[in-house]
Amino acid sequence: MTLLSHARYCDEILAQTDALRAVLTGADLTATVPTCPDWTLRELAVHVGAAHRWAGEIVRSRATEEVPEDEVPGAEGPDGEDPAALDAWLAEGAAAVVAALREAGPDTEVWTWVTERRTAFWARRMTHETAVHRADAALAARAPYEVDAEVAADTIEEWLGIVALAQEEGDPEAADLRGGGRSLHLHATDVPGAEWLIEFGDDRFTWRHAHDKATVALRGSLTDLMLVFNRRLEPTSSRVEVLGDAALLDFWLDRSSFG
Repeated sequence: MTLLSHARYCDEILAQTDALRAVLTGADLTATVPTCPDWTLRELAVHVGAAHRWAGEIVRSRATEEVPEDEVPGAEGPDGEDPAALDAWLAEGAAAVVAALREAGPDTEVWTWVTERRTAFWARRMTHETAVHRADAALAARAPYEVDAEVAADTIEEWLGIVALAQEEGDPEAADLRGGGRSLHLHATDVPGAEWLIEFGDDRFTWRHAHDKATVALRGSLTDLMLVFNRRLEPTSSRVEVLGDAALLDFWLDRSSFG
């Protein structure tokens, strides 16, 4: 699996937002989101639209330091409770961040919260921010959810990178993801080659693409692996299979639950 192109990420931000808007159309926007229980569906949508506007402002202004979210125009969401206004607001925010990203290209230097200070970071991050929260919305609305295989695989790999960064920076939960001799294998049953082996070393964890025996294996469709990995689907679901030491999988999920 490799990174998607900058153009593909831009296209996906729009596609994932359109799919989120479709889920929201006709749904009860006051419903609680099971995977984000502090939010209603409307609040989830506002979170996504605000993230688009925040990232778009960073890219558009070529920010060299963090932009306070309360200084981003329109990030608070549309006035009133009109679903049509929310839909239009979501579409507008996605279009704006994509326009900024396309104009800047992938290599323009901007502030990010990682060591990679390029606009490419924001294209990738907003793709997966939208795709995962679309899953939240689908669960709340009891709507079907599917994501393209390349996007699902990249969502897993982006999250592995985020957890590794947290470990390097001394996050206490991520710091526990070590200990020689243990490993976790993710195996997509519907996409050839979509496999990851996460190995717990003495000081940190590492990962690679491999088909190998592990302490615990998680098997299922690539979409469902992505959902479990992002804590949107319980590993006890009948849609996936856990082989081996299930406690190690729980250990990983518990300690990579930040963010």
